[in-house]
Amino acid sequence: MTTTVEYIRYRIAPEQHQAFEQAYTTAAESLAAAPQCIDYELSQCHEEPDRFILRIRWTSLEDHLEGFRKGEHFPAFFAAVRPFFNSIEEMQHYTVGSVVGSGKGAGRE
Repeated sequence: MTTTVEYIRYRIAPEQHQAFEQAYTTAAESLAAAPQCIDYELSQCHEEPDRFILRIRWTSLEDHLEGFRKGEHFPAFFAAVRPFFNSIEEMQHYTVGSVVGSGKGAGRE
């Protein structure tokens, strides 16, 4: 199996930022409980604060599409984020390549 990284890019109006982040706080409970999910993070753009990117690492593409999306944790996840579905600009899956490493700042987060 190959680890898969899913990126979901959103454009969220400023007046919806708080509701959006709350929705993902709720949805994160489903991700944390799903055995197919390795980790996840939601990031907000500094230069364009209405842009957000959700990164989810899955154990495999199949585990995400067949396991999570058809499993017990997906309904609650989707119910939490459904109001923002039309704000998605991109939703794609990627395979991590061979260029991976850490910089000198690692551990200073």
